[in-house]
Amino acid sequence: MKAPVLVVKKLPAFGMALFPFILLKSADYKKDTILLNHEKIHLRQQLELLVLPFYVCYLANYLINRLKYKNHYEAYRNIIFEKEAFDNERNLGYLKKRSWFSWAHHK
Repeated sequence: MKAPVLVVKKLPAFGMALFPFILLKSADYKKDTILLNHEKIHLRQQLELLVLPFYVCYLANYLINRLKYKNHYEAYRNIIFEKEAFDNERNLGYLKKRSWFSWAHHK
């Protein structure tokens, strides 16, 4: 998947997928294959849910997790979409063999 990459210096994270773009905090991250793969996994998730519902589900999952874990970092790391992305970001061939809605099977 070839996604346009934009550098946004004031981005609150190292990277972010905002369909159809990958946003990066620094041009240096364009060489970070793991970060790019992580964000490409999110782009695929967004496509599966027809983009807008992805963001609604992502935010709802974060808010529920925030109540559960009482901590931003734990809430973020336990978002179902992030679990899939973090679990597979180092597998650069993951998107070639990934099943549809794989995020739904992550624990």
